Amino acid sequence: MYKTAYKNTILRKMNPDDLRLLEDKMDRLRLPARMDLEHRGQPIEFVYFLESGIATIVARMPRGRDVEVGLIGFEGMTGTAAVLGDGCAAHECFMQMAGEGIRVPVAALTSAAERSDQLRSLLLRYIQSLYVQATYCALSNVRSRFEERLARLLLRCHDRVIGDVLPLTHDVLAVMLGVRRPGVTLGLHVLEGEGLIRASRGEITIRNRHGLIKRTNGSYGVPVAEYKRLIGTGK
Repeated sequence: MYKTAYKNTILRKMNPDDLRLLEDKMDRLRLPARMDLEHRGQPIEFVYFLESGIATIVARMPRGRDVEVGLIGFEGMTGTAAVLGDGCAAHECFMQMAGEGIRVPVAALTSAAERSDQLRSLLLRYIQSLYVQATYCALSNVRSRFEERLARLLLRCHDRVIGDVLPLTHDVLAVMLGVRRPGVTLGLHVLEGEGLIRASRGEITIRNRHGLIKRTNGSYGVPVAEYKRLIGTGK
């Protein structure tokens, strides 16, 4: 299969020899919303290279105190712990927005990475970008006002979809931000009143991306720049 057949950036960045190590192990499949990709403390059996949709990495505490610590779209992959030599997932990972992806057994990917220094370097650079994303999530959670955090999350989702419509409910946003649903509703009303978004039942439309970036007060952008530095663009 030619690299141009893939929509996932990591797969498109692999050289032909590395792809040949994996292609007979690949399965392209639909990934419905809420599909579990990893369970905390459980063995990681497959790596998913998303081609559409968004997966959420969620850290959990007792009594439902969950918060999103990473997003994965067509730019990335799951199963990073396995690449680092740990066969167990550290967090929950599930599809937040339905999409499609390519599934590869962990054993096949780790074997290929052991045979190819170039492939291993690519995977490690992606893991570094995911680490940067997680650290800025933590920074934003502590230092940013709620509307800034909400604007940042909407931009991160917008980065991973085609078009300006995000199929996100208030409940989903509440889980991702680690807040109660009424707080999300109020925050969306603020951003909508500023002409940055349009919120309707089950979806949010981005109306002014530049204004939304400004609304984050500097908390958005560094992980995007680091991904481009480490991996490049999807072209």
